[in-house]
Amino acid sequence: MHTIDFELRGDHITLDALLKATGLAGSGGGARAMVAAGKVQVDGREELRKTCKLRPGQVVGVHGTRVRVVATGAAAPAAE
Repeated sequence: MHTIDFELRGDHITLDALLKATGLAGSGGGARAMVAAGKVQVDGREELRKTCKLRPGQVVGVHGTRVRVVATGAAAPAAE
């Protein structure tokens, strides 16, 4: 499984915005469709809220990729 560390520049980011920002979705509409179709997990559980707020420490899984949300300056090398 491929892991991406996403450095958060505020207190939260919405799920659809994260998917678009990491390139896992080509557009905001594509991101919302992926979430609505049940293809996205947050912290190991299916997430159907397109705009759920993600904070540092949370992990998003989609298409064999894991995205770790980290606080600014806290990104660490991914162990694969």
